[in-house]
Amino acid sequence: MKTSRDKINSKISDAADISKPWDKDNQAWWDWYVGLADNEDKKDSIITADPLPTFTIPSDEAVVSELSKTYHLENEQINFFRKNGFIKLKKVFSPGVVLKLRAELISLLKKEFNVDPDKEAHDRFLSLEMIWPKNKLLRAYVLSPRLGQISADLLGVPAVRLYHDNVLAKQAGCGRTPWHFDDHHFPLDTNDVVTAWVPAQPTPIEMGPLSFAYPLDVHNLVNSVKFEKTGTGYDRGVSEVFKKNGVAVNETPFELGEVSFHHNLNFHTASRNRTNRSRVALANTYYRDGARVINSPTMVSGDWQKFMPNIKPGEVAASALNPICWPVDEK
Repeated sequence: MKTSRDKINSKISDAADISKPWDKDNQAWWDWYVGLADNEDKKDSIITADPLPTFTIPSDEAVVSELSKTYHLENEQINFFRKNGFIKLKKVFSPGVVLKLRAELISLLKKEFNVDPDKEAHDRFLSLEMIWPKNKLLRAYVLSPRLGQISADLLGVPAVRLYHDNVLAKQAGCGRTPWHFDDHHFPLDTNDVVTAWVPAQPTPIEMGPLSFAYPLDVHNLVNSVKFEKTGTGYDRGVSEVFKKNGVAVNETPFELGEVSFHHNLNFHTASRNRTNRSRVALANTYYRDGARVINSPTMVSGDWQKFMPNIKPGEVAASALNPICWPVDEK
């Protein structure tokens, strides 16, 4: 029987090419993917993160109430997203709601991996997915009408469904996340896909916040860079093309309650976590209602059938685990 400790140390099989389906678990996928990042041999020393701020922690009912309310977007913000493929929005969550989320995520990570992400750092990138079906509190964050409404408004679509949730913990000392876009991660026949990235603590530059290349169409510059399932060639290749063409990169801290939204064609990365605190985030991906699964998902899509059970290639992506998050059914 496989244990959580085995998950941390799992290795991928030597697949012949990326056209083959992924045959391991989600943690193994992240172990593989983070290993594609080009990291410098010399590592900066770990610094002490500022103490977490203190705020009143709301009840579960108060969380549900807050996240059921809509968030006003200005036309300028929507236009910025559509031009650049990302946007960072302040005060999407109140500070107490974020800190309550962090406590819950840390508890889940401890239970799954038998380590304290903040105290037993070992340079790893830990991940959990599909938590919402069995966790009532996380369900409020993942199926949040607020996040669903923002996603639908940014994409300009009438309704969005959930693809999956992802609990992400980049531990102290963990290296870069490679340059990538999410288009081939989600085996969907639409580009109306957006990920809400919710950092569960203030996230300074030293902690490795998500960084975004822009404008959106810079993905066309790297079409000729061949993706490789081993080594750091793809990450280095994208970086070199971006530098050669003077591509702008937004790498800025995240305030408590600030949330980013990035399009599936937006190229993004994250630096090494140089603090002694795990950079914990909840990442929820939403897509246009009516989208279908592509005909030939690859290993880069990971364990996609776990996220859309009983849905076959070519079929509408609308399983019981892909509920509509916006608009809200008032029945």
